[in-house]
Amino acid sequence: MVAVSDDWFERAVDDGADDGSGDEGDDEDELAFESELSAGADFDPPDGTGADAEPESESADGADADGASDGLFEEDFGAALQDVDVPDVDGDGPDNFADLDFGFDAGGEPEFDDDDDIDSALPRIELGVEGLDRMIRGGVPERSLMVAIGSAGTGKTTFGLQFLNHGLERGDPAVFIALEESRQRVLDSALEKGYAFDEFLADDRLAIVDLDPVEMTNSLASIRNELPRLVDEFGAERLVLDSVSLLEMMYDDRAKRRNEIYEFARGLKEAGVTALLTSEAAAENPYASRHGIVEYLTDAVFVMQYVRPDDFRETRLAIEIQKIRDANHSREKKPYELTDDGISVYQQANLF
Repeated sequence: MVAVSDDWFERAVDDGADDGSGDEGDDEDELAFESELSAGADFDPPDGTGADAEPESESADGADADGASDGLFEEDFGAALQDVDVPDVDGDGPDNFADLDFGFDAGGEPEFDDDDDIDSALPRIELGVEGLDRMIRGGVPERSLMVAIGSAGTGKTTFGLQFLNHGLERGDPAVFIALEESRQRVLDSALEKGYAFDEFLADDRLAIVDLDPVEMTNSLASIRNELPRLVDEFGAERLVLDSVSLLEMMYDDRAKRRNEIYEFARGLKEAGVTALLTSEAAAENPYASRHGIVEYLTDAVFVMQYVRPDDFRETRLAIEIQKIRDANHSREKKPYELTDDGISVYQQANLF
């Protein structure tokens, strides 16, 4: 690979007068990359990365991947059973299910243990996504490498912006690396959702780096080697890369692709930052990434997908936590919406 200057990051974070100079992308380049994509390559994990990283592809609520859903439960479990008679075997039992103690009130929210009761010394952080954080008991361990997998339009970039904004509002410096959008386009998307990214940029708490995928073919090794040092100098606590699928497309050879992405993931972990990657889902399997690599290399996997009922009456969005290392989490599939403010997960609702 051809070496590039080590000041790529410094040039990218310079807030000069080039906010609108990012290239919006070239259609011919996109077609060229798409033509290089190998369909559904399986992944044989590198030594030392594998056995405990197996993704769990089954939904805990038994929902079919195609999603036969035509509505949300209007009542929760306790409310639905409150008038059902219960056999009284000893004469002292309750008359119905409403009198039983299930750990939650009928029609109310389930009771969660306090975070202080979590038997873990690992520092945790919140993602900043309403509902989803409640599905993760205690938060994601700091310095985790995460990936959000989904097809086009499921809100992966919005997830990344919301994740960074949550940290920035709490004083955590952050970096957004864009491979599909220009720096200005990323900034505009954040401002549209009410995230003060312009102020964070001015205060040197946020860096938005837009890299041309064509140029990255020659510069990936340099970026990978310098990323830990540069993130450390910037003091970043959170990082988003949107999207890792563009990196994977650069390599025709399956083994080369696997090794390069493995090295890149290792570089992110060495950077000591909590990172979120986005990845396109495989065309034939919404629970797997396009090349089936990143889910084995990351500590947490979030699957974002469309759920279409048999009658095609309404298409919904659903999110599932496939895995989080060193953290208890819900294994249910929950509906969510893309709102003006970002992503809102309905943790109390169910799909059927």
